Amino acid sequence: MNIVRKDIDLNNAIITIGIEKADYAEKVDKQLRDYRKKANIPGFRPGMVPLGLLNKMYGKSIMAEEVNKILSDELYKYIKDNKINILGEPLPNETEQKEVDFNTQEDFEFVFDIGLAPEFEVELNKKDKVKYYKIDPSEEMIDNQIKSYTGRYGKYVQEESVEEKDMVKGNVVELSEGKEKEGGIQTSDAVLTPSYMKDEAAKKLFVGAKIGDIITFNPSTAYDNETEISSFLKIDKKDVEGLTSDFQITITGITRYHEAEINQELFDKVYGEGVVKSKEEFTEKIKENIQDNLTQDSEYKFGIDAKEALVKKYNDLVFPDAFLKRWLLATNEKLKEEELESDYPKMIADLKWQLIKNKIAEKNEVKVEKKDIEEFGRKVARSQFAQYGMIGVEDDILDNYVKDMLKKEDTLKSFIDKVTEDKILEIIKTLVKIDEKAISVEDFNKMFE
Repeated sequence: MNIVRKDIDLNNAIITIGIEKADYAEKVDKQLRDYRKKANIPGFRPGMVPLGLLNKMYGKSIMAEEVNKILSDELYKYIKDNKINILGEPLPNETEQKEVDFNTQEDFEFVFDIGLAPEFEVELNKKDKVKYYKIDPSEEMIDNQIKSYTGRYGKYVQEESVEEKDMVKGNVVELSEGKEKEGGIQTSDAVLTPSYMKDEAAKKLFVGAKIGDIITFNPSTAYDNETEISSFLKIDKKDVEGLTSDFQITITGITRYHEAEINQELFDKVYGEGVVKSKEEFTEKIKENIQDNLTQDSEYKFGIDAKEALVKKYNDLVFPDAFLKRWLLATNEKLKEEELESDYPKMIADLKWQLIKNKIAEKNEVKVEKKDIEEFGRKVARSQFAQYGMIGVEDDILDNYVKDMLKKEDTLKSFIDKVTEDKILEIIKTLVKIDEKAISVEDFNKMFE
């Protein structure tokens, strides 16, 4: 076997691989002998089919299979052993590759084009500036979060008189000329909320009413849609059409939702027993949680700005554009040339950023360990639980949740990529000058509009 590399320029090279019969003959013979043991051909006992016959029947296809396997293995082994930093994947050369005929040839020559990554070193210093936006949590954000907790952990209480947002339960009968309608609609435990009524006069009938009071009203004028009426009377929506009767409700229950008081019971529900012991600590803890989330946003923006700054710094890097475009079209069937030309600058910017990160990671011996992935998984899990108001989730629950997440290959890979990038960004922070700027949430969000 003979492998030759020929450099065309700094970004393009050709690899020629010559494969002779001696390279594959032994493997083809072994394949034929293995197949002979299980071949079932009429006229021959199992294991007794002549090798010559099997070779005549299957030799060429087995040879083609073995040659292609050797070709692939040796091509990538050569690239790895010689530490060739390629972009994309090798592609068959379109001009120097001769036609291959497995039926007539015993020796073969394969010619591949490869795209080479530009050679460069990442050198950063304090002359390189990257902005870092420190987002200040507003008092309104803190107050809103407190309101969210008091609302989420409140409770329903039975009351004596009705307020507009209360749930009123009662027994309902349909009326005709002021009396109970014979064969009319009757509903037990009907529920309504005065605030949902469009008619202010109807609302006033209920506000201030007490258990045992009897109120007469017309649902068709009180509400502005059939869904509310059908739900209240527990009838099909189609039966609401044309219904204009008055109804009488005898109030049997009044339920009101009371927001939780800001006390130890609420602190324990939100953060766990005894973690927070005063309103001041509660407010400070909420501020810390908000600041943690805002820091994640700051870090995200820093990543964007660091990429922009470093890609611009190494803007003169040269790439094998023709090769890359050919490779992208060859490996993405749905990608059209027009779309490629439009998206190519962004693709190159992303590629530059990846090469820059690789250089930084290699130079600083960045390693991602199991504990790093698990800790990142806990952060993700805490964030997901927090979306449902579950703060202070116990460690064993978090750990089991993370284990389930990491069973998915895509999730594991994305976690590794994110942890690696986070480590690289932390290194960048130590090398460049951080231009820190305090900013409000509103102004920060405007940058993404």
